[in-house]
Amino acid sequence: MAVELVNPDCLPKPDVYRQLSIASGSKLVFLAGQVARDADGTPVGGGDFAAQVEQCYLNIGRALTEIGGSFDDVAKLTVYVVDWTPEKMPLLGEGVSRAAAKLGIDPVKPITLLGVAALGEPDLMVEVEATAVIE
Repeated sequence: MAVELVNPDCLPKPDVYRQLSIASGSKLVFLAGQVARDADGTPVGGGDFAAQVEQCYLNIGRALTEIGGSFDDVAKLTVYVVDWTPEKMPLLGEGVSRAAAKLGIDPVKPITLLGVAALGEPDLMVEVEATAVIE
């Protein structure tokens, strides 16, 4: 595997993400922010935050599979959430869990979560970008 996930002893050990990823692969992949759109560009999960999160993660997994990798190759995620509040955390987790079940993966990665005022289109509630390393 090209990416090893680590929680070093010198840092807190969160359950929902890892502090470090150590990449040893040869192909670095930067995936544009994925939103709640299917392959045809049709909106998914209108007004449903968990469904939109799920679609973002599914898009990442499917894109990486198409180029010979998988979600397991993700080294880092950045999640942008419109009008973030801590009350959205359970819905974020729900969407991630549903996508993980469909993709058959462990979704726990180093992650940065950012609250933003808006995204590129008014119906979007979340956008997730990924960096991956593929052997």
